Amino acid sequence: MTTTPGARFRQAYENSPIMIPGVFNALVARMAQQAGFAAAYQSGAALSAGLAAVPDVGLISLTEFVDQGRYLAQAVDIPVISDADTGFGEALSVERTVHCFESAGIAGIHLEDQQLPKRCGHLSGKTLVSEREMAGKIKAAAAARNDPSFVLIARTDARATEGFDAAVSRARAYVEAGADMIFPEALQTPEEFAQFAEAVEVPLMANMTEFGKSPLLSFTELSQIGYRAVLFPVSMFRIAMNAVESGLRELAAEGTQQGLLDRMQTRAKLYELLEYEGYDQRDRSYFGGSATE
Repeated sequence: MTTTPGARFRQAYENSPIMIPGVFNALVARMAQQAGFAAAYQSGAALSAGLAAVPDVGLISLTEFVDQGRYLAQAVDIPVISDADTGFGEALSVERTVHCFESAGIAGIHLEDQQLPKRCGHLSGKTLVSEREMAGKIKAAAAARNDPSFVLIARTDARATEGFDAAVSRARAYVEAGADMIFPEALQTPEEFAQFAEAVEVPLMANMTEFGKSPLLSFTELSQIGYRAVLFPVSMFRIAMNAVESGLRELAAEGTQQGLLDRMQTRAKLYELLEYEGYDQRDRSYFGGSATE
């Protein structure tokens, strides 16, 4: 690639609004690319649950996020952005957070204005750092990036704790501090999404997570009112987990996987996604053979 991951991500959402699916492993990232999505997302909720079977309350470390994000970024050509929780510490820690994600090939991160222990954005019990402290983290993130195109997304959870007006006020302060994009978490009505877009004049990201406080608006609706990116952070993870749970129950009951075959990805499709043939051809070529031998 001749441009950086951040530059490709900016180009994608500046050209037209984009949908961004959450991808919970590198193979799913490749499937998202093949399905035509312009970017992919690493969700902290899916990472916490899938990697360690723990809730999304700040238990997964920076290095775990970065290691998994590197696998995603290396598997695809489309830009990958990542959840970065609260930045894994204060302003100086945020500097290191940016360095680590950049070095892993991630195109951008979102930082949230919660205090630890943080909570999933659609759950109760959240508390926020001060607007000043969050602005300081964003300034640190902006100063730390080596690539000026690395995208800094400021997420505010203020709607649930301080109200809609406070969320707008915080968003404006975060833009002034250097945020490239704003992510208003857990807006509660279609009208709030529209009012927020009118009040904050930078690229906006909407979170269409299921079973939360926000209505499930369509990509078309959100793009028409001004959102440049729409996240579906845990949708594919939830679909996959439901399918696995169903399959395990049937296997336990029947003692055979025969009835599950039509619900499985075939070996041929898996090998196609893994680009297995190319690996096999290269392996043979190193010993003077060919793939046909």
